[in-house]
Amino acid sequence: MEYGFTTAAYVVAAVLFILSLGGLSGQESAKRAVWYGIVGMALAVFATLVGPGSGLWLLSILLIAGGGAIGYQLATRVQMTQMPELVAAMHSLVGLAAVFVGLIAHIELGRVMAMGAEEKQALDGFAKLLAKKSSVEISILRVELFLGIFIGAVTFTGSVVAYGKLAGKLTSAATKLPGGHMLNAGAAALSLIALIWYFNTGGFFPLFLMTLAALFIGYHLIMGIGGADMPVVVSMLNSYSGWAAAAIGFSLGNDLLIVVGALVGSSGAILSYIMCKAMNRSFVSVILGGFGGSTGPAMEVEGEQVAIDADGVATALEEADSVIIIPGYGMAVAQAQQNVAELTRRLRAKGKEVRFAIHPVAGRLPGHMNVLLAEAKVPYDIVMEMDEINEDFPETDVAIVIGSNDIVNPAAQEDPNSPIAGMPVLECWKAKQVFVSKRGQGTGYSGIENPLFFKENTRMFYGDAKASLDQLLTMIQ
Repeated sequence: MEYGFTTAAYVVAAVLFILSLGGLSGQESAKRAVWYGIVGMALAVFATLVGPGSGLWLLSILLIAGGGAIGYQLATRVQMTQMPELVAAMHSLVGLAAVFVGLIAHIELGRVMAMGAEEKQALDGFAKLLAKKSSVEISILRVELFLGIFIGAVTFTGSVVAYGKLAGKLTSAATKLPGGHMLNAGAAALSLIALIWYFNTGGFFPLFLMTLAALFIGYHLIMGIGGADMPVVVSMLNSYSGWAAAAIGFSLGNDLLIVVGALVGSSGAILSYIMCKAMNRSFVSVILGGFGGSTGPAMEVEGEQVAIDADGVATALEEADSVIIIPGYGMAVAQAQQNVAELTRRLRAKGKEVRFAIHPVAGRLPGHMNVLLAEAKVPYDIVMEMDEINEDFPETDVAIVIGSNDIVNPAAQEDPNSPIAGMPVLECWKAKQVFVSKRGQGTGYSGIENPLFFKENTRMFYGDAKASLDQLLTMIQ
């Protein structure tokens, strides 16, 4: 009976997770999709607590309550600008959980194998499942938990480093130890040797050795990736966390964990591939942590950045018929999305065509800008993807860049030695006038100089984005 209820609950939860994932593909259905996911997870947790092997109720309830309280505090206090590092931090917890579960499964396997036949008859839960396995199944289990620990360890340290880079606690530059990729290859080879060793002996030491090697691989892979590519890294780590969960699901014999892990792993991998195409990166090189560096000296940028005040920007907007706004991470930091939405409403009320251009990797998280604009109630139909709007810049009177850098950098097309060479970008410099809202003359998070700021048709609207737009709104009624 208990197996039947658990299985049925897992099937319903899996369907809800699939509906949730599908609904997140559209802005209109996203809110409903989130509720599907919440209900599915609540059902999965309940079915696990009352299903086979249930016990330790007080401890389970205390841990769930503690985790829920921490999650609630994080969800209510975190700013949208901190969402990328929060996601990276959550991925690290998934990876660490996979490592712990894999190690506990190894310990439990050793305990069960040391028991006699009569002792095994009294077992329940996971131990009972282990007791029924044949020698071939135990060998397969060792491979499963080995892979779960390996992927989990890579995910854990990789996510911690990604969090550090996104939060500004670590340098955003691509950094590798002497030896570069050979160190990663050596650690991977050591892990393969440890797998063969563990498969044949079942001892703890090869498992421990592999865990250390995997922790190093995760650290060194992500340290070797530059800040400009962090959105892809977050998506990639999401995929890793899913595969770690799926591998541990096989170890535990938990069908729902396998399904959910596969959903997260495959969707994360697909998203990473799409983003790599958007950045003209090799998917394989992303996985190996081999991108984000230049191949030679960058092209010298000539000219100077010419500033403009709010009055000049207002005059240009009053005279313009068509406007394209390009939001970036700077808009998120300044929390200027409401000001941007109000500016859009006022310009449209004057009969001007206003649209938004969204690059696939704008911000530091996939869909970051779309969420901010939706929060500010910007109409969905004027928020355009890069491929839909790029060809319209030459006929556009004014392009306004708010806190963006790499996604509007012409060096991607003009400088083969640039770290972002070949990356598709929003070609806003082709508009008749370009205004860039920016705090100062620095190179920004990725550390790459942007020739756009020095072009003849570009004017720099210096200052905090929210304060600058506040000033601009007083002049546009």
